[in-house]
Amino acid sequence: MTSIETHGHAETLAAVLPTLQVRDITGDVAAALAAVEPQSGIAFLRGEPGTLIRVQERESGFFCDVEELMSRFVPTEQGDRLRYLSMLLGPGTEQVPFNDRKLCLGQWQRVMLFDLEGQSRSDWSLSVVG
Repeated sequence: MTSIETHGHAETLAAVLPTLQVRDITGDVAAALAAVEPQSGIAFLRGEPGTLIRVQERESGFFCDVEELMSRFVPTEQGDRLRYLSMLLGPGTEQVPFNDRKLCLGQWQRVMLFDLEGQSRSDWSLSVVG
């Protein structure tokens, strides 16, 4: 297993909403995979606490819907908001297959880092198994 820690540099902001920031880290993940062994396998992606990583289409309406859903289930004033969101949204990790050091994604799919607290955090780590 190979592990890489990275601090997002080339990612782009996909959405900036009052309680949610989303970064497209697909390019950074692809660049990290280009330099690892094995050439094919599974990439395990993990963000820092308060974030989660998902493979998702980059569609602005979706991000607004997610923020609306989060605020309905767990209002921003709710104590322990992050803990409740984590229970609702599941683990903050994502697993993505790769082949010949390239991500196996659908045509419109991107790797997104969701900051659930709107803190502009963009650190994530990559571990690969192949």
